[in-house]
Amino acid sequence: MNERFQQAFQEEARELLRELEAALLELDQNRDDLEIVGRAFRALHTIKGSGAMFGFDNLAGFAHDLETAFDRLRKGHLQASSDLIKLTLAAGDQMKAMLDEAAGRGTADPERSNRILAELAGLAGSELRPDTAPDVRAPGRAADTGSPSDWHIYFRPAPDLIRNGTNPILLLRELQELGQLRIKIDTAAIPPLSQIDPERCYVAWDLVLTTVRGLDTIRDVFIFVEDDGELRIEPAGGGANQAAAPAQLSARRGADTSAPKAPAAASSIRVSAGKLDQLVNLVGELVNVQARLSEISARRDDPDILAISEQVDRLTAELRENSMSIRMLPVRNTFECFRRLVHDLGIELNKRVDLVIEGADTELDKTVIDRLNDPLLHLIRNSMDHGIETPDVRRAAGKPPTAIIRLSALYSGAQVLIRVSDDGRGLDAQAVRERAIEQGLIDGAAQLPESEIFSLILAPGFSTAREITDVSGRGVGMDVVRRSVEALRGSIEISNNPGAGLSVTLRFPLTLAIIDGLLVRVGRTHFVLPLVNSLECVELTRQNIQEAHGNHVAIVRGETIPYIRLSEYFELETEQADREQIMVVETEYGHYGFAVDEVLGNHQTVIKNLGRLYRDLQMISGATILGNGTVALILDPHRLVQNAIQSFHHRTAGVRTTRRNQNPLSRESARNSALPQKEMRIHVN
Repeated sequence: MNERFQQAFQEEARELLRELEAALLELDQNRDDLEIVGRAFRALHTIKGSGAMFGFDNLAGFAHDLETAFDRLRKGHLQASSDLIKLTLAAGDQMKAMLDEAAGRGTADPERSNRILAELAGLAGSELRPDTAPDVRAPGRAADTGSPSDWHIYFRPAPDLIRNGTNPILLLRELQELGQLRIKIDTAAIPPLSQIDPERCYVAWDLVLTTVRGLDTIRDVFIFVEDDGELRIEPAGGGANQAAAPAQLSARRGADTSAPKAPAAASSIRVSAGKLDQLVNLVGELVNVQARLSEISARRDDPDILAISEQVDRLTAELRENSMSIRMLPVRNTFECFRRLVHDLGIELNKRVDLVIEGADTELDKTVIDRLNDPLLHLIRNSMDHGIETPDVRRAAGKPPTAIIRLSALYSGAQVLIRVSDDGRGLDAQAVRERAIEQGLIDGAAQLPESEIFSLILAPGFSTAREITDVSGRGVGMDVVRRSVEALRGSIEISNNPGAGLSVTLRFPLTLAIIDGLLVRVGRTHFVLPLVNSLECVELTRQNIQEAHGNHVAIVRGETIPYIRLSEYFELETEQADREQIMVVETEYGHYGFAVDEVLGNHQTVIKNLGRLYRDLQMISGATILGNGTVALILDPHRLVQNAIQSFHHRTAGVRTTRRNQNPLSRESARNSALPQKEMRIHVN
């Protein structure tokens, strides 16, 4: 079997299993909704048919028995019970294990499959025994009642049926399993031999099926191909009528049968993530080349070269926008996966919780989405275990017995905010403080504001749980959240409402490959500041410095803005200019400035990793190549300010009896960190 087709089936099957899981969780809330039952049935039907076609016989056979149960469910012969839903969820997990085994990742326990089938047989009233492997080619559907009837079926598939991976012979075999089938082939549309495309389907089938099954059962055979072709199913008028001759059918159909129509253009195609990454890398290289061309054209002062450079600049910008948009995916699939987590934890913890998803169509870079699962997993587990109360406790507090966890996504400029909030008990500041003192994270005499106390839950090893359980207690959950968010150049915001819930917001950049930046110069060194963080540029003169009495602060529109002089921070040898420029940026700690010699302007920045040797330089998020071939470092304003604050704490170790391990979220500390060392000592002492 072609490896490419098997990989395509793996991807399709996993999408269908996610759809099955989502349908089952909805069915658990709406037991009588036949539309939801139909969604689950169609997912199982497709897994069965595609699995048999691509050689996944065990998976197809397993899915067949589940399909039989849901067929009985939608016909009213079976009730949608919690046991059936729980069993089907477990069966979905087993099918994932089968897919993993086929891909060479782990093994699927066949005994578990047998146990699931045995329980399924008991629930659905099926005669299938778990020790009898289901034969995919002879499914043996549950028989409909009544005497045999003749059905006339005419099926002309879309020309691209075979090219899309569907084998029409398997459809005919499935019809044969329903009863006695007589087949005639309509060959009127076959072109001359010289014009035949071996990947197109030119024939149609005229069939008579004698069966006890009803119209719905027959139509289910064609459920995923009927929209792309022509299908007629009608009673044959009693008896074993002979099918109409192909010539008569051709006459009735008219000129349409003489030549196949051109297939409709595909609305979407499946492309491997590796090819997308390669495309973005090539676009990044093109952006670098375009920057060099722009610089050369500016030096040459040649109108022809300048015109070409401007045109290349425009085309590169459009190509960049389009290539980046291809990598953008909605967060829906990632969010929907957590319904199962909330469902299972609710049963385990004896809590009733509804997961409300908002903004699921918000798009985010694929790289960010791929790494979003772990932090969201730990945040939701923490909400379920620590934040949400049991129904009795919630009733006593005047709350509804069913809690709400909201998982939302929304745009904020060139960033995306992912928020996990609940209506539980919230954080107890005193309990967090006492636990932090016990674990040696802060000094007992330290007086910290509430916001800084709450940020301690992000520290490695911190946990308010007194006992270690399967859900929490080891103090690694929020540390994983912090590390994952930092790795994606994001930030975390915590908002607490005692007794009414907690909200944790993760702030991520839209993309991690190419960003809009501001190119600045410090001496002979160039840096890039992300444009999304930059607010404005103000001038800093000698007089401004004297008025601040040497402190690294500037008054901007009536607001006192602390700033960091990059030449001092990076210990660069530069001459003090009469006039400097301060780039005012927005960070998670408030508004701060970076003093530079010159702001050169906007710059399309292709982010390049610095390599393993520089992985500890957290204030640098990467590097980019400028048009003249030199390298400019890309600064991370959040980390830069945070690092300056922490450096201030290290230099003022002598006052740690009152400020020990002060959390860097303090804006006052950040202001102090921006001052020269001499001034900081005077200020603190």
